[in-house]
Amino acid sequence: MPLLRLLPRRAWAALLSQLLRPPCASCTGAVRCQSQVAEAVLTSQLKAHQEKPNFIIKIPKGTRDLSPQHMVVREKILDLVISCFKRHGAKVMDTPAFELKEILTEKYGEDSGLMYDLKDQGGELLSLRYDLTVPFARYLAMNKVKKMKRYHVGKVWRRESPTIVQGRYREFCQCDFDIAGQFDPMIPDAECLKIMCEILSGLQLGDFLIKVNDRRIVDGMFAACGVPESKFRAICSSIDKLDKMAWKDVRHEMVAKKGLAPEVADRIGDYVQCHGGVSLVEQMFQDPRLSQNKQALEGLGDLKLLFEYLTLFGIAEKISFDLSLARGLDYYTGVIYEAVLLQTPTQAGEEPLNVGSVAAGGRYDGLVGMFDPKGHKVPCVGLSIGVERIFYIVEQRMKTKGEKVRTTETQVFVATPQKNFLQERLKLITELWDAGIKAEMLYKNNPKLLTQLHYCESTGIPLVVIIGEQELKEGVIKIRSVASREEVSGSSRNRRDKLFLPFPDFVRNMHLLAEKLSSWLIVVELNKHSLQMTTAACEYWLGGQKKDK
Repeated sequence: MPLLRLLPRRAWAALLSQLLRPPCASCTGAVRCQSQVAEAVLTSQLKAHQEKPNFIIKIPKGTRDLSPQHMVVREKILDLVISCFKRHGAKVMDTPAFELKEILTEKYGEDSGLMYDLKDQGGELLSLRYDLTVPFARYLAMNKVKKMKRYHVGKVWRRESPTIVQGRYREFCQCDFDIAGQFDPMIPDAECLKIMCEILSGLQLGDFLIKVNDRRIVDGMFAACGVPESKFRAICSSIDKLDKMAWKDVRHEMVAKKGLAPEVADRIGDYVQCHGGVSLVEQMFQDPRLSQNKQALEGLGDLKLLFEYLTLFGIAEKISFDLSLARGLDYYTGVIYEAVLLQTPTQAGEEPLNVGSVAAGGRYDGLVGMFDPKGHKVPCVGLSIGVERIFYIVEQRMKTKGEKVRTTETQVFVATPQKNFLQERLKLITELWDAGIKAEMLYKNNPKLLTQLHYCESTGIPLVVIIGEQELKEGVIKIRSVASREEVSGSSRNRRDKLFLPFPDFVRNMHLLAEKLSSWLIVVELNKHSLQMTTAACEYWLGGQKKDK
């Protein structure tokens, strides 16, 4: 009955006309009547929805749009990260955005509840990928790959409460580097830490520290402190929260929520406060509890070897052995690490940034074996760069400094001061494009010169090539520096009435040349294969710019 009150007048009329017909007619038109009523109900509901005055266009919680300005900064970060991965010999690969749910379950411990499940009409239970590591392990097992060094850049999804102010989202990008295969101990692990240092140093985010530990040491610590083996992973998940919560809160969670004895929690507290370098590793070898645990001793032995390699790589001072580091994901089996930015005194107008870890990783020797029918293992170690958090830091610093971002890479703008020169501009810009030069022009038949120059200034285009009646008559073009407003002229004709400007080397460096236009007398000869400049200009290209720097 409540549904009937939503019917508009037309629907009521259709319904009443059917009810007032003779019984036989009513029966024969029953289907048509139901169809009309259903259509009327749907139309009225859609109309009511469309007329909602409070409807707000927005993006889902925990996601964000990336403007052209954002994408420029993001691409620079990704270019630096990817170039480092390639420098270390990694191959690129990709996997589907979603996997069979059974592939992902029981790999993330307590975080398994954060996976996004999908409704699939094909009869398969699917989930969006939670990270890039498990899909990589599935790929290795499915394709029987025993050795591989790969990098992967892609989006992942986690159904958690986002903290936008700390660069935490439900949809975010990960940059992973992994080494799969049987190798001598700690050599691949040391290279992963070296890569993290190279990337974080290259991004110039400030001083940083990489915490390292070993899952075998963590498990040995739990056993030595009296934690039941059945609670290892649950307690490990609590310890992993020490970068976000105070020790007393973590202790309360372990005791009150996870049923750990208070005295056991206190013994763990004594260990998790320890951090240092290789000297702490030596100290732990003498610890009365850890020295009695075989797993812990294996982990300490590998960490000692790791520090030897890190010293050879010249990065040992950036690494800290930290017993509070646990890494909550279930698949880690050996060395684990996490990079954090060290807080520095904020400058005037800057807010302190607390974004947590900006890179992390570790060894997972058993994950591939979980997917292999015969349980064959492929040892793996890898790292993941937290692009979103890094991007957030860079974005905030740019806002503070008022830095502007150029959103295009256009090198030359083709302009004219006169009317009816569209054909000449199109010919000229075609020559530039065909020569591999990034060029633009306004999409108007007769644009004003001032409008064209203002466009160049607003978009940051460094050079303007100007062609008009006089230039066409004399067979020259004008090259104008947008910044200094200086102009030079050059020959532009090398065959019958055809403009030819294939000078990519010249144009690619014109943003540097423009800075010198006010102090140089430059003679430019442009033709199909040559570019000649004065001796002063040649000296600049061959090394004079180094002196200027």
